[in-house]
Amino acid sequence: MADGARVQQVLDDLAVFGRDNDAHVTERARRTLNITPETGQLLRILVRAMGARRILEIGTSNGLSTLWLAWAAEETDGHVETIDSSADKHAQARANFARAGLAHRISLHLGRALDVLATLEGPYDLIFLDADRASYLDYLPHLLRLLRPGGLLVTDNVVSHASEVTDFLARLRADGQLDTVTVPLGNGEELTYKHLVIRFVSPAAK
Repeated sequence: MADGARVQQVLDDLAVFGRDNDAHVTERARRTLNITPETGQLLRILVRAMGARRILEIGTSNGLSTLWLAWAAEETDGHVETIDSSADKHAQARANFARAGLAHRISLHLGRALDVLATLEGPYDLIFLDADRASYLDYLPHLLRLLRPGGLLVTDNVVSHASEVTDFLARLRADGQLDTVTVPLGNGEELTYKHLVIRFVSPAAK
């Protein structure tokens, strides 16, 4: 079991680094674009509450959000798979996982998210989406294929970048196999639950 104080120290260090870095770096590829501590705590609570064991993340960056997920997975005997297209960020993340003592809970996939998603096999209990928002609609068929019935999709930045995810959220809300709600925490999290069974409504009930 990872040392909680050690994990928290790494998380704190990465949060400070991310804020300082993103305050003066404008090139998107070099920014961390990390989640807030509140979102990290939410992810940790959700993983433990669900007993999630297979967890997928799209958007590793330097590994801060991955560590929140993996820390929770210590209690569920779970494992996190995370995807990013940047070799430099993968190297940073791998070093941070080792520092936190959680490398054994994490597998990294290097490549374009759409390409990697097509190769994966589910089901996953929880999927965390925090990547290229312009591609979310392209990702969605894979995400729904990979997510188990009763599983949860968590999407970041739906309040802070609302205009960029309008069509994506509309698609979620129009799907009769999903329940979805926006939680105004951090940068805004969309929690989307995949039904255990498809709901059928008889014509007489309409």
